[in-house]
Amino acid sequence: MANMEHKTQYLDRPEGRIAYDVQGTGPVLLLVPGMGDLRSTYRFVTGALVDAGRTVVTVDLRGHGDSDCSFSEYGDVPTAEDLASLLDHLGQPATIIGNSMGAGAAVIVAADRPDFVSGLVLVGPFVRPPASATPLNRMILRMVMAQPWAAAMWRAYLPKLYAGTLPVDFADQRRTVVASIRRPGYARAFSLTTRTDHELAGESLQRVNTPTLVLMGEQDPDFADPRAEAEWIATALHGQAVMVADAGHYPQSQQPEFVAAAVLDFLPKAAARG
Repeated sequence: MANMEHKTQYLDRPEGRIAYDVQGTGPVLLLVPGMGDLRSTYRFVTGALVDAGRTVVTVDLRGHGDSDCSFSEYGDVPTAEDLASLLDHLGQPATIIGNSMGAGAAVIVAADRPDFVSGLVLVGPFVRPPASATPLNRMILRMVMAQPWAAAMWRAYLPKLYAGTLPVDFADQRRTVVASIRRPGYARAFSLTTRTDHELAGESLQRVNTPTLVLMGEQDPDFADPRAEAEWIATALHGQAVMVADAGHYPQSQQPEFVAAAVLDFLPKAAARG
């Protein structure tokens, strides 16, 4: 097993810093969490990827985890700008593994900076506005996720997102996530992040020509028909869709062995296609 000790590093951005970790050696994998989550969401898959000869970079979204909450804008587009800046700093292209909103940001980077992206693994991906995103529903979401009660609402909603098998450390991880949001300034950042609309991600799909794997939990509650959404995205990106049994929105921590194996199976195919 790889030595998983590492020191958090920081990327300076115009309005704050983005936190990330680097582990291992070899071709780069950039692992991006979704809204309201932390880079530790990949805690169960990182070791297998490092052991397979990959440099694994895990990053916190702006306004999340160890990244700063001093930014004025949040969501898909600013996240994509942060990822592109980080890849430029690292000095080599990467396969981006993005979960949820992180997948939408990854698609934007692949469209705008194809020289930075050698492959995409989209996990429980939001890469277009959901069918439920009516003006009324967006207003309700904004009210529910308003700053004063954002942490409490997210804590209550997380078990639903983890439909299927719960990670063995779910209770501890949920406490960590919620405590992170409750820090001064971070509830505001999280609340603003929930307002992202995925519009640019959807518009960017037609400009992506990158080998793509879509991983979708069979019980993902964020989609009325998870399989149909996964297959639609895979078709739009000329990629492959793989369903993850007994998993909801976070297959990387609910079924990590399956996810790691699927990623490692995809990588050489992506390199050959690239």
